[in-house]
Amino acid sequence: MELIMALDISMGKSYKVLYDGQTCLSEGEILHNKIGFQTLIEEIWSLPDQPILVFESTGIYSKPIETFCQKNNLNYCLLNPLESKKQLEQGTLRSWKTDKHDAHKLAKVHQLFSRPRKIHQPEIYDDLRDLSRFYQEIEAEIKRTRMYLHHAIQLSFPELEQFFSSRVTPYALTLIELFPHPDLVLQTSITKIKNLLMKSTTKKISENRAKEKARQITDYAHDSYPAVSSNSVQTQKVQYYARQLLHLLREKEKVSEQLIAKARQLSEFELLISFPGIGEISAALFIGEIGDLSRFSNHKKVNAFIGIDIRRYQSGKYAGQDHINKRGNPKGRKVLYLIVRNMIRQQKAAPNHIVDYYYKLKKQPNSKKDKVATVACMNKLLKCIYSMVRNNIKYEYSYAVSMDQ
Repeated sequence: MELIMALDISMGKSYKVLYDGQTCLSEGEILHNKIGFQTLIEEIWSLPDQPILVFESTGIYSKPIETFCQKNNLNYCLLNPLESKKQLEQGTLRSWKTDKHDAHKLAKVHQLFSRPRKIHQPEIYDDLRDLSRFYQEIEAEIKRTRMYLHHAIQLSFPELEQFFSSRVTPYALTLIELFPHPDLVLQTSITKIKNLLMKSTTKKISENRAKEKARQITDYAHDSYPAVSSNSVQTQKVQYYARQLLHLLREKEKVSEQLIAKARQLSEFELLISFPGIGEISAALFIGEIGDLSRFSNHKKVNAFIGIDIRRYQSGKYAGQDHINKRGNPKGRKVLYLIVRNMIRQQKAAPNHIVDYYYKLKKQPNSKKDKVATVACMNKLLKCIYSMVRNNIKYEYSYAVSMDQ
């Protein structure tokens, strides 16, 4: 009978129990610091056999335990929270949850389930995941800051939004920061505005382009009717959010370069960008969220990891409508969704069997709704990418079409 060490993890500490079969050998609390981990490894070394560590994935709080296991070459089982919850509720109708109870239960039911040992993928995939998450956090912050800027500009100088109606540019933000109110523009000559713009922006801008922007903002200032004065808090907010947005754009570009440079070190990166509609940043984000595809034995497990496997409910004569589970990686699912939508937008660039499949679903006698067709394409794309990576082959339209027929 193997030794089981189960841990119920919370912020900065864990409750640990050691079991031999159904017999508890020891229990107690460990702190997530040098002394706590040193005490834990000494206890493990003192045992006749190395135990299997079992604990639930709790994001940032379980990461120190996982790092401890990896550094000391310990075997461990990292449980999905939903899977752990179901196992802990096995054979009981009572709702009873404490750190001690959960740790004991995790150890006691270990022999009843086939818990796979955690296979640690190469460190580069962990780095890519962290960069991918950081990139997406910056993107979310950009959207939020742009919304705040929009609200402030509508009161101080609404015409300024015409400088970034399609996309936010550094020189437009520089101009907005310098002149957040029409009164400030009218107090300055076109030549001085041009010189300030050329001097302040981090991006290269020609003198003619800068002069054109200076004339535009002057024309806007003559026609504008602001709701607040030039020394109001709203005007101050325009400058603040413009600076914040400029900083975020620079940071996004920096992280994007890091992400792509690291992803280039992996062979699957070149395979992914050979697929029409998948650019460098999309490929890097995809690898960051999916990780090492070789750790999945088939494409259905990749679907489950992403969360687009089918959830089906049937009872007696009732059969519910099929839905995707959405229990996997929501960030990976979002990246995959955006990749498919991008393929549909860029369909004229190169032939793509995923786009063909999308329109086939839309033209059937019972035409699929847009989101249903998109999710079906996500499933097909994952299957195709999995096959490409496993067989180390680049995308070929003719081969992909023949496989579909």
